[in-house]
Amino acid sequence: MTSPFAFDILLEECRLTRYDQHIERRLSSLRGQYSDSAAYQRLLESGDPIIYEVYEISRPEVAGELRTGLSVVHPGSVGSEYFMTKGHFHAVIDTAETYYCVKGHGVLLMENVQGDSAVEELLPGRAVYVAPGWAHRSMLRGGRLDHRYRLASRPEAGPRRPAAARDGGEPFRGPARLPPENGCRPRHGYRIRVPLQHSP
Repeated sequence: MTSPFAFDILLEECRLTRYDQHIERRLSSLRGQYSDSAAYQRLLESGDPIIYEVYEISRPEVAGELRTGLSVVHPGSVGSEYFMTKGHFHAVIDTAETYYCVKGHGVLLMENVQGDSAVEELLPGRAVYVAPGWAHRSMLRGGRLDHRYRLASRPEAGPRRPAAARDGGEPFRGPARLPPENGCRPRHGYRIRVPLQHSP
């Protein structure tokens, strides 16, 4: 049986006081995720920067457990798009997840297997519920550090998977993209307008 435990979120240091895994995702791991491939290549050749980090508390993959982590998206952009996470479905598709923003300004982009998209703003003190069956990724807004504390519903959901085929067809490349000064353009061609202003 598992014993209770506690940990702190160190906002200035951008980490947890307790974690089992520290993952760094560099630009090279997000190939094909940005619309401006030339800007992507230029930035990659300039040094392959860290786009985001994850501090995760691992739990046994059994029913009733809760996986917890802190994600940090670094400031920056690729062409006209801010830095963002890879985006993923859960291996067990009917798994939900809650994101709670503790620092910074960003958005959570979501898309389900039917092609519906949703965008929710991330601001300190705001939580976003990601319903079962929705792929999701977070993106910086305004060039500031986006700091997110997330609670995944269960470890037995299995590893995240960045791509999933829709009806046996072309795999997803992740949820909708969100350029800084435009709307959100899902891969299916329609546009979602979001009430966010571009920040310098």
